[in-house]
Amino acid sequence: MTMIRFFAVICCFIFMLSCDRGRSRIVPSGSTYEDLSRLFREWRAFQPPPSPKGYPDYSPAAMKVQRDQLGMWQARLDAIDTSGWPVRDQVDWFLVWAEMNGTDFEHRVTRPWANDPAFYVWFHPSPSDVPEREGPNPAGYIDLSAYAFPLGSRDAAEISNKFAVMKPMYQQARENLTGKGKDLWRLSVRSLRQQSADIMAFASSVRNQHPQLADAALAAKKESDLFADWIDGQVKSKTGVSGVGKENYDWYIRKVHLMPYDHNSYRQLLERELMRSHAALRVTEHLNREWPPLVKATDPQAFDTMMQRGLREFMQLLSDRVMTVKDYMEPAMQAQLGTFTPSDKIRGFFAEVDYRDPMPMRSHQFHWIDKAMQKHDPVASPIRREPLLHNIFDSRAEGLATAMEELMWQSGLYRNRPRAEELVWIMLAQRAARGLGGLNQHTRDMDFDQATRFASRWVPRGMLPAEGETIQAEEHFYLQQPGYETSYVSGKLQIDQLIAEYGRQREGKFDLKPFMDEFLSKGIIPMSLIYWEMTGDRSMVDAATRQ
Repeated sequence: MTMIRFFAVICCFIFMLSCDRGRSRIVPSGSTYEDLSRLFREWRAFQPPPSPKGYPDYSPAAMKVQRDQLGMWQARLDAIDTSGWPVRDQVDWFLVWAEMNGTDFEHRVTRPWANDPAFYVWFHPSPSDVPEREGPNPAGYIDLSAYAFPLGSRDAAEISNKFAVMKPMYQQARENLTGKGKDLWRLSVRSLRQQSADIMAFASSVRNQHPQLADAALAAKKESDLFADWIDGQVKSKTGVSGVGKENYDWYIRKVHLMPYDHNSYRQLLERELMRSHAALRVTEHLNREWPPLVKATDPQAFDTMMQRGLREFMQLLSDRVMTVKDYMEPAMQAQLGTFTPSDKIRGFFAEVDYRDPMPMRSHQFHWIDKAMQKHDPVASPIRREPLLHNIFDSRAEGLATAMEELMWQSGLYRNRPRAEELVWIMLAQRAARGLGGLNQHTRDMDFDQATRFASRWVPRGMLPAEGETIQAEEHFYLQQPGYETSYVSGKLQIDQLIAEYGRQREGKFDLKPFMDEFLSKGIIPMSLIYWEMTGDRSMVDAATRQ
């Protein structure tokens, strides 16, 4: 009997090894990673609403069908047993779990198709610097950055067809929109007016090569104007609050964005970083008092020279001390440098920084290296390769971009630019202040106007006026997408935690380059999951997911 049992154990072991040769790991026989991957593919196919008439159907009937079926998808996911899976594969399970929770939250709480007229902005002329365009957006919108220019005839026809559906889509939107949130409604008017201006500019740009496309664009602009007029006419009747409230906010942050915090924790973290940034700025100003102050570039040649020299210096330091730099990375950054625009006034917060010194924004625009890596060096995981729904990527995407501002400073970027170091602290103050403004909107402690004034008051040197385009657009977006407003600072702090624990585990042997290369290889996913995968400590995930 002993020999029989021995051979039985050996046979069982061999069988388990052969169950998943492609991934070289042992998993329970009833659940494999392929089960999860297949479910994810089917889930993503289910996500977009039907488009029987060429535009996404967000009618109450269509949304009820989606919501009624959600429980089935969650049950299928729960039935996948991840016991014994490698951490990397368990992480992917949580990504799918978070996406399903996000869809649940949309149906229960935010319902952007019913509450947020700006959800129906259909035309976006500029690329996003994160994996998927920020905020809630309708399926199938026109993302001009997805097309190659000059446009070919096929792409021109496709865009024309997309413009053509704006009229019936906006007719349906008038029936779908039943929300009462005052700020969401009044701020949407500006978004739709901006869409009209963007469409007009696009029509002018393609008139010579594609006159039919230009005509389709102008017809779409008319529909955008009419829809904006209708929204404007409804604003006076909207008297409700627009933030989601504290309880909903806490659920969303934990169960969708997998952050181990609540609104009170966020308030403490952001207030601490706001005060730290101001204190650091004042000390730095004092130390730099004998140096001439920074002045803004005033002509195209000086601006271009400053930006080009700054980019070269930035990329060299990145390569020497921070990470492995590949050939495609500098061109990705180069494409976002911009050109000089004359102005006697404050341009916009980030331009105000750039026109004084190129380094702080080059650090934050690590976003574009992230985007290039998605294209040229995609992660192996089929689930992480897709941009996560509901902006679940924000703690990593915005957290790293914000962390790079201080990380590059610590790596010596400002050794010969002492006054530019002041801009690092001003940028941190700006992110903490506008994050607190957005948080207060959702906890219903401030309305939109109070949030913009608060943020403006706490950004030094008057660089963020309350009526300026930067804070007006940002605080509106934060109202549309709860949790994004805090992600810059909280994600940065989680990266600090990761470096601390990762370094503690390698006491005396921490090397930034291998750390960054490993970090980047994990993909653009919530920081709590990266922390778990790189340290073996899942406490952040447990704190976020516990009931």
